[in-house]
Amino acid sequence: MQDRKDPPHDRSGLRGDCARCFGLCCVALPFAASADFALDKPAGKPCPNLRDDHRCGIHTRLRQRGFTGCTVYDCFGAGQKVSQVVFGGRDWRTGSAEDARRMFEVFPVVRQLHELLWYVTEALSLSAARPVHDELRRALERTEHLTLLPPGELAALDVGAHRQEVNVLLLRTSELARAGVRRGKGRPKDRRGADLAGARLKGADLRGAGLRGACLIAADLTGADLRDADLIGADLRNANLADADLTGAIFLTQPQVDAARGSAGTRLPGSVSRPAHWTARS
Repeated sequence: MQDRKDPPHDRSGLRGDCARCFGLCCVALPFAASADFALDKPAGKPCPNLRDDHRCGIHTRLRQRGFTGCTVYDCFGAGQKVSQVVFGGRDWRTGSAEDARRMFEVFPVVRQLHELLWYVTEALSLSAARPVHDELRRALERTEHLTLLPPGELAALDVGAHRQEVNVLLLRTSELARAGVRRGKGRPKDRRGADLAGARLKGADLRGAGLRGACLIAADLTGADLRDADLIGADLRNANLADADLTGAIFLTQPQVDAARGSAGTRLPGSVSRPAHWTARS
């Protein structure tokens, strides 16, 4: 298992705070009727469940009402950043139509930047990644600076290009963090982008595995050893993590965990919380 140190950057601002947001995810983002959403909603149109006070009218019953997708979404703090900082507390309901349009346009951009901030902060917590810490700190500062640009500049930002630049550092971080992990007599598996939907991986030894962008939808990972695995971008929707060990898993986010199934025996890294619905479903 990789040696870690305390995170050098406060991540409290990288978690959604709905009390300081104007319900942006419920308006700006589109969704389609599916297993995750009970109805269609275009971008820029408020969800019918959104109340006038920007709170969800069915928040405690989202899963029962067919809105599982809402329960696994996290803006990484972009909602309050756009609401309170970029737009200075101006409510889209009472402000100008142009402000509302810009706010909805900017929110997904800042959400991507805040997700990057989460990953870079995670990278800086890894002692094994010290060779790239200076570059990571510069990337953190640059990304934070971008989140504070004026609305017009944010809307025009090539966030994809910035993500590619930062991803080079995240890839290097993953390599350094997993370099000392050994599985039996071999090196960790590289299953980057692999289609493992529904895979039977019960009890699998996946220590230090590269699972970046892997599709693990409904995979059976019961009792699997995922210590120090790279899970950035892995799709864990409905994956069974009962009794699995994800201690030290890198780049694992709360939305990924919330989308999976788990048990009291599932071991998680300290950067994420055990979902409340696991007890009911496992």
